[in-house]
Amino acid sequence: MASAISSTDKIDTNVEDDRLESFRLIWLDANPKETRDTEQKLRSVINYLIKFQDVKHCQKYIEQRSQKDRIVMIVSGQLGREIVPSIHKIRQIISIYVYCMNKIGNKPWADKYAKVKAVVVDLDELISRIKTDHKIQKVVEEPLSINYFSTDTGKSTTGVNGQFVFSQILIDCLLRLKSTQTDTKELIDRCKHQYEGNSCELSNLHQFEKEYSPDKALWWYTRESFFYKTLNAALRTQDVHLIFLFRAFISDIHRQLKNYQCQGFLRVYRSQMISSDELNALKQCCGQFICVNSFFSTSTDYRQVLSFLNVLHGTDNLEPVLFEIDADPKMIAAKPFANISEHSDYKDESEILFMLGSIFRLNSVNRSSDNQVSIIRMTLCSENEHDLKHVLMYMKHQLGGGETNLQTLGKVLWEMGKLDLAEKYFNRLLKQLPSNDPLLTNLYEDLGRLASQSGQYDISLQWHQKSLRLKNPKQLFDAINMETRASSIGTRGGTFKFKIN
Repeated sequence: MASAISSTDKIDTNVEDDRLESFRLIWLDANPKETRDTEQKLRSVINYLIKFQDVKHCQKYIEQRSQKDRIVMIVSGQLGREIVPSIHKIRQIISIYVYCMNKIGNKPWADKYAKVKAVVVDLDELISRIKTDHKIQKVVEEPLSINYFSTDTGKSTTGVNGQFVFSQILIDCLLRLKSTQTDTKELIDRCKHQYEGNSCELSNLHQFEKEYSPDKALWWYTRESFFYKTLNAALRTQDVHLIFLFRAFISDIHRQLKNYQCQGFLRVYRSQMISSDELNALKQCCGQFICVNSFFSTSTDYRQVLSFLNVLHGTDNLEPVLFEIDADPKMIAAKPFANISEHSDYKDESEILFMLGSIFRLNSVNRSSDNQVSIIRMTLCSENEHDLKHVLMYMKHQLGGGETNLQTLGKVLWEMGKLDLAEKYFNRLLKQLPSNDPLLTNLYEDLGRLASQSGQYDISLQWHQKSLRLKNPKQLFDAINMETRASSIGTRGGTFKFKIN
């Protein structure tokens, strides 16, 4: 599916598209006047462009978007008067631009809504304003993906601590899983499909295919291109398969961060717009640990970071926050952080980048002295200094040392309760193995137990039969006797233990 959808109101608003970015651009106008050149310029900023001519269809589409979506909207003056009062408080809407022929007539009503960033009559001015604002939006508006770990036994932590631990295990597993040319080709093909018709990003993709090298990973990550947009969206939405396809490049970034690891103590900052619910969740976790499931970009330039919030101050239903982070390289081992300015596409920025999965102790959440911003103070932590130490050591020991494989990944996902994904990677490995590979016996058994746990008992039996055919006659005889004694193969479906062979 191309990412620019022509003007139509027949789109199925209930179907979530397969986008690779967090941001989308909606254009609502009863009489659209944009040209292909305009569309190309807009898609060079935000690839996914969808156009509506009907207010009701447009509003329905907006209301059904995920909480992790971020929407920039262009609307005509006439339709803007109708729809803006209804949608301006929706979290997913981050900015609105009124593009009209009568600026004087539309500015009075538009000024009542904080998310209306401009009323413009010139198309070039519209595009320029969207492009300028989006540079800041990418920093402060892109959703954060955070897992919490509570050491307070008096609080209900069902599932919460488990998500924290398994996010760490999954990252460790993927970083040690060797990538293949097939994986890279699948990633590139997905991106080409996503950016079909976007000449700017297709050019970037072509350059990436021809020129990428591991020592340029940070440059590509900081560059304004598909690489940053799609990788960040994959991490923030926890799209496991897309992260799987990106794992070689994540490993390259990890390696560069280790090579350029900061050597001294730093205090760094990050500005962010978050919902009131997100802020309250952070307040409830003071004294606990959080894990950021993406690369975490910060700066040593306090004033510049704070200025981003000044630009966006006053947005409805959102809270401006400032992360203040103390980071000591002596406290970390596996998750490096580095000043990447010299290796960035923006060398004049004082950017400190933390590895994805970095763990922080949340010390406090307080209002600033002028009561304008919530300051979230955190300290970078090691895996060895808190209650996670023993469980992480045990589970990483289960993964073993050296390289992991698709079977290992499948078992980790199985333990996480992601049965469909576990089956997907077991089958992916199955297609790669020769018919005489010794791994097949265990792989067939894993597929059999997985099918049993999913309630697919006939399929489970077929996988176990395949496994038995590969065993020697004595093993087969013993297995048949055991099967005879068992009341049902399904009774053994829940006996899986996290054990990597």
